[in-house]
Amino acid sequence: MGKRSLALLLMLVFATSIALVGCGGSKSTSGANSVLVFAQGSDPRGLDPAYVDDGESAKIMMQIFEGLVRYKPGSTEVQPLLATEWTTSADGKEWTFKLRKDVKFHDGTAFNAQAVKFSIERQLPPNRKDDMPYAEFTFDGITKVEVIDDLTVKIILEKPSATLLANLAMALAAPIVSPEAVKKHGDKFIENPVGTGPYKFVKWDKGQQVELVQFDGYWGTKPKMAKVVYKFTKENSVRAADLMTGSTDIMDGVDINDIKALEAKGMTVIKTPGMNINYMGFYTYKKPFDNLKLRKAVSMAINRQNLVDYLYQGNAQLPNTMLPSFIPGYAKEVKPYDYNIEEAKKLLAEAGYANGFEFTAITYSNPRPYNPVNGEKLAAAIQADLAKIGVKMNIKSYPWKEYKQVLNDGEGDAYFYGWIGDNGDPDNFLMLLETANIKGSLNSSKYSNPKMDELLAQGRTTLDPAKRVAIYTEAQKIAAEDAPWVLISHSIDMAAHRPNVKGFALHPTGVHWLDIVSK
Repeated sequence: MGKRSLALLLMLVFATSIALVGCGGSKSTSGANSVLVFAQGSDPRGLDPAYVDDGESAKIMMQIFEGLVRYKPGSTEVQPLLATEWTTSADGKEWTFKLRKDVKFHDGTAFNAQAVKFSIERQLPPNRKDDMPYAEFTFDGITKVEVIDDLTVKIILEKPSATLLANLAMALAAPIVSPEAVKKHGDKFIENPVGTGPYKFVKWDKGQQVELVQFDGYWGTKPKMAKVVYKFTKENSVRAADLMTGSTDIMDGVDINDIKALEAKGMTVIKTPGMNINYMGFYTYKKPFDNLKLRKAVSMAINRQNLVDYLYQGNAQLPNTMLPSFIPGYAKEVKPYDYNIEEAKKLLAEAGYANGFEFTAITYSNPRPYNPVNGEKLAAAIQADLAKIGVKMNIKSYPWKEYKQVLNDGEGDAYFYGWIGDNGDPDNFLMLLETANIKGSLNSSKYSNPKMDELLAQGRTTLDPAKRVAIYTEAQKIAAEDAPWVLISHSIDMAAHRPNVKGFALHPTGVHWLDIVSK
């Protein structure tokens, strides 16, 4: 073969190999098959674990950051992560963690005990700021963090904690951040996150997407996909259409009306019991809903069973307390104020509103894991119920990010909201009614009852499981009687993915891990 012919042959072989790589060959790290696109309902509020409290943020942060410990797949049982082992003192007030060796942050700096100390102490007094919503809850009772050596850290508590380990596995507040990156970016770290996770942050196009890439220096098993894109699409049905056409690979917030169409197109629809609560909340600290009889009247006018059966088409459960039935401490015997139009009218008159009244409720326009039909549709259904007792409910709706702000500002008289459990502990739900959490925004109703506060404090320091059940049962009874919320539903968690996606699963806490997912 002549030199010219050989050269042409080599060029042809080279061109063919490039084409095969571009088509997603088995060794490819580029091309469509190396990019995983996840569609969710809205932007994150931010990407600094210390400053956010929403699920849209948590899902993305779980790919970027890691904590000392993490939950096992499918449960809230805790297993090692950045800490390899831990011990506690006899009095339960000191926890010593041995840290994993040879771990790097995405910026190349070393993970060590100083980084753990920094990540926790930035959220403890006097460093704690008012807009760190999870800090007080996550690190409740921590007084000090001591560096024993480079790979050993001690957390010192003022009292024993039944929830510390579970709290340290959460997606919010608990993950370990790069101290150098926080110092470098300051207030902009919330848009420039740096952790030790399998994926590192690349960019955030507001209103469009967040882009992550595989972290080459990851200490553990490398992610199966080279790149992950979180795409933000408000409407459930649009996300479903994108999934069926192949422009996205995975979606959450599945609309119940789209399930049949998705399955008919060969999509996999995942359904799991939700560790959540969907509710309408009252601002109990101001008129008109500082009046308990009025809260009872409105509660009794809402046909919750009808909402579960028709609005959610059975893909939800009717709650009797804010706790899902599988959470330890759930009280089956507790009874909320159920639907009773005549009793509602009677209570309305006793509250001084015999001729009805008018109020404003704020809601969110996007779907949520605890409310897949979105806040506007739920509010409209309840608006129709309340009209039957002469109560006019005006509705103001906002996109999710704006909604969180107006909710924190206390706009309107009532609001629609929900909660996705963080750690599988009853305290994680009931603390939303604790006086201490008014300031940090978790207690959006600004409800306050000294007896409730006392019970929650007891529950956190009581290590006997049976005694904890008794404490939380009493707390659920008080919550039902005082009616700061109308409990709408426990939603079934749903997500969907294309048939070529392998390894994706929902976790009870509402997050997921994409490093194990392939296609």
